[in-house]
Amino acid sequence: MSTEHDKSAAGEGRLPENQDVSFEAQDVRSMPILKFLAYLGLAIALSYFLVLGIYRGLTGLWNSEYVPPPPSRTQTDPAMPPEPRLQGMPGHLLDPQHDWRDKLKEDTDANNRLGWVDKQNGIAQIPVSDAMKLIVEKGLPAVPVEKKKEK
Repeated sequence: MSTEHDKSAAGEGRLPENQDVSFEAQDVRSMPILKFLAYLGLAIALSYFLVLGIYRGLTGLWNSEYVPPPPSRTQTDPAMPPEPRLQGMPGHLLDPQHDWRDKLKEDTDANNRLGWVDKQNGIAQIPVSDAMKLIVEKGLPAVPVEKKKEK
């Protein structure tokens, strides 16, 4: 490629001439493009009416065969959520902190209870702290190991 300026006759009103470059004799033909756009618009319109017909047919079928389900519950207050309600939510009358304290108290009482579970068989319930002390003093009872029978 040369760095020299083009010394063609463009300044004289003529087009530059070059043996290696050629131009199209005419512009792009617009008629095939316009036909394509017309067919595309027609296809879009036909597909719209086809989909509209299918939609109306399915809507009519749905309306003719739809049976609403029976109510799942009768609710006296529509503002209240259905049962079971989570603690602390509207409509739940018990305090979750109070419930937690009651449960901890019941569990602690059950762990500290002394009494008979089955008096005839000699099964008693003792507090957990006493049971841990007995295990430390006496150890766990030995459990016999059963041998597997070979066939």
